[in-house]
Amino acid sequence: MKPALHKGQLITWKDDRGFGFIQPDDSSQEVFLHITALKDVNRRPQVGDFVCYQLTASKDGKVRAFNASIKGVTSKSSPSAAPKKSTSRTVDKSTSLALKTLLLSLLPGLGSIHLALTTGNPIPLILYPVMSFITFRLYADDKSRAQQGRWRTQENTLHLCEFMGGWLGAFVAQQKLHHKSSKVSYQVVFWVIAILHIVFWLDWLFFGKALINLFFTIASRG
Repeated sequence: MKPALHKGQLITWKDDRGFGFIQPDDSSQEVFLHITALKDVNRRPQVGDFVCYQLTASKDGKVRAFNASIKGVTSKSSPSAAPKKSTSRTVDKSTSLALKTLLLSLLPGLGSIHLALTTGNPIPLILYPVMSFITFRLYADDKSRAQQGRWRTQENTLHLCEFMGGWLGAFVAQQKLHHKSSKVSYQVVFWVIAILHIVFWLDWLFFGKALINLFFTIASRG
């Protein structure tokens, strides 16, 4: 016999750990929901979502949801638009992301080239692409871990890689993988790091290192 279909509202959701709890419509005991129980939905669950699900018992005897779907959220596999329109949207998003990344990388790229030509120091020119690749891979691995309910990469580790030059790779990963892009506290730290890099190269190229010298002067007095 096919398991009965149940309905309820998501009242708790820990996105960083990939699980939450559903309050069934019949006001019975809360039901555990893991991210892997949701099949082919096109966004992450949110508190307040109405969920359709079936019930199963885990090895420890606790009831949990499986074959779950979020009411009103289109399945990834559902043909919500004609193929041509879908392809067009994908191209538009890719073009938009490429332009944004190009704009963000303009000052660091020009600054790194200028530094290499004037001082013979190619480290930033090498560091940015290498750290961006590493950081992108860390984002992808962390998202995979979140979806599987495994131990996550610490946010401080991601931020350190961003600070070391991987923030451009992190930006691309956030946009393409939709990971860490909606957590406000994380985004604040990320953009502080990005702005520090941009301001550094802006100062290097156009202000004769005035801000850099001012910073070191204040630091030495402190």
